[in-house]
Amino acid sequence: MKSENIYRLFGVDDRIAALADEAEEGLRERFLEIDRIAEYNQLKVIRAMQENGISGACMLETTGYGYDDLGRDKLERVYADIFHTEDALVRSQIVCGTHALSVALFGNTRPGDEILSPVGMPYDTLQTVLGLSGARGSLRDYGVGFRYVDLLQDGSFDLEGIRKAISEKTRLVEIQRSRGYADRRTFSVEEIGELIRYIRSIKKDVIIMVDNCYGEFTEITEPSEAGADMIVGSLIKNPGGGIAPVGGYIAGTEECVGNAAARLTGPGLEKELGPSLGNNRLLYQGIFLSPTVTAGAVKGAILAAAVYEKLGFRTAPKAADPRYDIIEAVTLGSPEKVVSFCRGVQRAAAVDAFVAPEPSPMPGYDSDIIMANGSFISGSSIELSADGPLRDPYTVFFQGGLTYQHSKLGVCMSAEQLLEDGFLDDLA
Repeated sequence: MKSENIYRLFGVDDRIAALADEAEEGLRERFLEIDRIAEYNQLKVIRAMQENGISGACMLETTGYGYDDLGRDKLERVYADIFHTEDALVRSQIVCGTHALSVALFGNTRPGDEILSPVGMPYDTLQTVLGLSGARGSLRDYGVGFRYVDLLQDGSFDLEGIRKAISEKTRLVEIQRSRGYADRRTFSVEEIGELIRYIRSIKKDVIIMVDNCYGEFTEITEPSEAGADMIVGSLIKNPGGGIAPVGGYIAGTEECVGNAAARLTGPGLEKELGPSLGNNRLLYQGIFLSPTVTAGAVKGAILAAAVYEKLGFRTAPKAADPRYDIIEAVTLGSPEKVVSFCRGVQRAAAVDAFVAPEPSPMPGYDSDIIMANGSFISGSSIELSADGPLRDPYTVFFQGGLTYQHSKLGVCMSAEQLLEDGFLDDLA
């Protein structure tokens, strides 16, 4: 079979394959720029591993209490060096990104404090942590308040609104870097740095935390280098490189990380406990691979934007826009098209390709959610995936792909499914 015909094996219409090839050809220079970012970040990771003397002994497992876990402790130094922070907490016991955020927030706030989001309402699952959905055990239950300031109509920060919202009670400012399911853009490290400087001009001692999920290694700097006290993320997103089986990280000042560790394990226990089990090697390999895996996912997201723009759909970011995370939002306009898109992505999976995703309720969300995720690691969104809430304006969020080639197949298969379901009748 000739390489140019290989997509036919997956049932992809020749017109869709040609459309993807045409879009790809126009992105060559852009892809070279992404490769340069990946090269910088790859060498940054290798240097951090070398400087911390990573050896075969670091790959050994520990059990029970996990005292004197050499590999775990050195991995946390590697993360701290990569992100240019004083300390880091990198643990398999952190089960997801929302858990990592929850640990950081609970650890660094006290009853009577208030948390402020200056970039609008945070992601759905974090709303449950804050106590906005009535979930038990929330920050609200412990006397921690929350307020937010919406972005302005043009997507910029409402500086005057932020100034008015900061009070004596404001203990922590939480900045969500990526868009989540919101209809707004992702922020660059430079923009986050400007926001941090403005907030500190109003209240110097406030803790500033950045939800860094989906953004790691998309630029050559991270929000921790722009003044954030903590950055938080999931290891089954960018920094796990598709290898880490579970986990999350919190990197920042020694004080903030220590407070979070006390929440994760217990007062006085902090970072001393927590066995790595058999995960150390996987977590090291994950962070090693992360810069190049992330670059492939970024390319795939840009290709998705280019293809769906040609098909007449609204995308965000657009293919030509700067890119600060791995997510591409495609507004399809109807729940049926969202379901069709996700089923196409599922058909491109190497695992569970035969499964047809269905919308369903999910913990932490106020709408039915559909998710396409045929992944090696359950729920891993650095792997090829697509999801979205079944609510107006019916936008689907495409991300991931351990290789760019897999991302490209996902783009083609999503369009193929839309074609088969009668939603691309005018395809030239």
